[in-house]
Amino acid sequence: MDLSNLKPAKGSTKNKKRIGRGEGSGHGDTATKGHKGQKSRSGGGVPVWFEGGQMPLQRRVPKSGFKNRNRVAYDPINLGRFTSLVEEGRLEAGATVSPETMKSLGMGGKNGRYKILSTGDLSVKLDIHAHAFSASAKEKIEAAGGSATVVAA
Repeated sequence: MDLSNLKPAKGSTKNKKRIGRGEGSGHGDTATKGHKGQKSRSGGGVPVWFEGGQMPLQRRVPKSGFKNRNRVAYDPINLGRFTSLVEEGRLEAGATVSPETMKSLGMGGKNGRYKILSTGDLSVKLDIHAHAFSASAKEKIEAAGGSATVVAA
């Protein structure tokens, strides 16, 4: 046996249903669409979202909320992350941490704007430059001997 002799197993393949090719095809006359009705017509059929005339779901559910177009989204970074980076040796105590440094360390996400939050403890002196700070985070940074500087976006 070689590749030129290969063929599918007996009974494993079927002929394609050729609709609308005359009576001799076995699928002439109504072309397997039955008699009359919307779904038998050309271009007929109902949209996927149609619910038989019942009030559609997207109209039954009330509108809610408000999306502010001018919202400024920040990537939150907890103070505890800085402490763990210093302990790992990826960041030096007394260093200046800028948004570029945070990005290179893999902190934050897709927004590119960083907000420092107070979760965790900061035990080393760091000069942190970020786009926003929570009030308690600023206090903790200054209590550790560092500085919190707000950077323009």
